Amino acid sequence: MTHDPLRIDSHKLMYHVARVHEWLERGDTFPIYMEASPAGACNHRCVFCSLDFMGYQPRYLDREVFLARIEELGRLGLKSLMFGGEGEPLLHKHIADFNDRAGASGMDTAFTTNGVLLREDLARRLLPRTAWIKVSLNAGRAETYAAIHRTTPEDFDKVIANLAAAARLRRQEGLRCTLGAQMILLPENAGEATTLAAIARDIGLDYLVVKPYSQHPQSRTERYKDIRYAEHLHLREKLQAFNSDQFHVVFRVRAMQKWDRRRRDSQRCLALPFWSYLDAAGNVWGCSMFLGDERFYYGNIGEESFESIWKGERRRRSLQWVHDELDACQCRVNCRMSDVGQYLWELKHPPEHVNFI
Repeated sequence: MTHDPLRIDSHKLMYHVARVHEWLERGDTFPIYMEASPAGACNHRCVFCSLDFMGYQPRYLDREVFLARIEELGRLGLKSLMFGGEGEPLLHKHIADFNDRAGASGMDTAFTTNGVLLREDLARRLLPRTAWIKVSLNAGRAETYAAIHRTTPEDFDKVIANLAAAARLRRQEGLRCTLGAQMILLPENAGEATTLAAIARDIGLDYLVVKPYSQHPQSRTERYKDIRYAEHLHLREKLQAFNSDQFHVVFRVRAMQKWDRRRRDSQRCLALPFWSYLDAAGNVWGCSMFLGDERFYYGNIGEESFESIWKGERRRRSLQWVHDELDACQCRVNCRMSDVGQYLWELKHPPEHVNFI
């Protein structure tokens, strides 16, 4: 059985019954979760980067505009804000201000980052307000890491030191921020998964996620588009040996099996009302797979409020097109919203005998 107490290899929409009920009754709701990209630039060029087509543009969310929109999002009922996106979020010089404002506005916040810039002074500001930080750490040795992240081997040592310091800070200050790492399983690093698990455990992290690659349809790289995971499933048992009350490895076997079968769960995407994506230029999109596609562009937070964007005509037309024409079987395998979509599809299309619980 996969050890996944945080439901990383599943979904959590069943914990938001009121919002799901609102969607069932009205056909829409304000998002529960937003992924925001504070910075378009990135200090790494990972070989598997799914958003390489965005071009790593040196653009950054406007401080005053985004701070105001964060407050608005809190009033509208956004429950979580994850800083990640097409660039490295910690490159934004006001990232701690954004995190503080989100916390003060009633949201849980999180970061997906490569961790190079997670120095102790920044960690002291972020950890007290943050629900979790997950670092992309795709090897167990510096040389392999440098080749995959296309950076210097020294960055590997910086990241490990930063994470160890963050874990010490959390322990000393009695903070609750969950600290984890994530490895995209590739032929180059498969032999180092157990090495990385040992490092992550020993420096005080809470978990390591080992997940499959997923080809983004717009990605410039196709280096791993034919990768298969059946031959790597034996790692699951080896990695389970690292599980304890303090640390666990989430080996995303369901996602790996989906990838190998190229399986999508439903014909229609129903998940879009529950989340949104904000790029580094302030553009709101319906889906991160369709960044740049005008059919999924809702508006810009520098030009109008989020509420007017969400209730606007562009979004209405986009959702209508998705409902009428989009075949979700053509979407990205292992889309983060696929399990949410399947859950909603089953609510809309229940099988027989559901009253026999």
